[in-house]
Amino acid sequence: MNPLTHVAIIMDGNGRWAAERGMPRWKGHEAGAGAVRRATRAACNHGVRELTLFAFSSENWRRPAREVHILFSLLGRYLAEERGPLIENGIRLSAFGRRDRLPRGVSRALDETEQATREGSRLHLRLALDYGARHEIVEACRSLARSVGRGAIALAQIDEDAFEGALSSGKVPAPELIIRTAGERRLSNFLLWQAAYAELYFCPRPWPDFEESDFDAAVEDYLSRTRKFGALPGVTCRREARVEAAPHAPEPIRAHEGNALL
Repeated sequence: MNPLTHVAIIMDGNGRWAAERGMPRWKGHEAGAGAVRRATRAACNHGVRELTLFAFSSENWRRPAREVHILFSLLGRYLAEERGPLIENGIRLSAFGRRDRLPRGVSRALDETEQATREGSRLHLRLALDYGARHEIVEACRSLARSVGRGAIALAQIDEDAFEGALSSGKVPAPELIIRTAGERRLSNFLLWQAAYAELYFCPRPWPDFEESDFDAAVEDYLSRTRKFGALPGVTCRREARVEAAPHAPEPIRAHEGNALL
């Protein structure tokens, strides 16, 4: 049984990476695409079934308009270029967060990639786009309040499962491990509800320099920890019992040339 099924990553440090090299900030975002490929490959090799990447936060709209435009242009290019390799390697891609504010071209490329990769069963790669956990929680509260107001549910029926189901990312399982790069030590409004029992790992490397060995180190650190969920060590609890068995042996991921993700 693989105790690690879902890893989430806060990809940080692209701009600083570029600034240290005298490059424009967008060059860091461009270089970060390579780290996405390496992290995806490492997740597959470890038998991880879910990989969630914090790609664009709701607060990122505050950045200069040109940087935001370039970032979304790079995302659109990534989605188009990686569609084939994702399908070939059995990787499903989906996204969560607000879609109404995404550029039309990016939204279209995202829909096409989600549709084309929907049968992938080896790894579910999720992108958090225009996502903020506080907004998500507030919207879930409003949704449940409306349901109670129209008599669809009773107040007593609102429990953790009902609240989780009302979240816009309700189908995103709680990650066992959250990795943040570039040495920062905070969640930055990412999966606040789902992160309640997540183990946190802080990698000093900026995201463009993130290697498979860094993913390996995070997994090794995670496996060295004792997850108790408030119970005593060695006592099986409800959350631990939910962990699903991973494949017996992860299949080596196929390499591609050029800009391919994998």
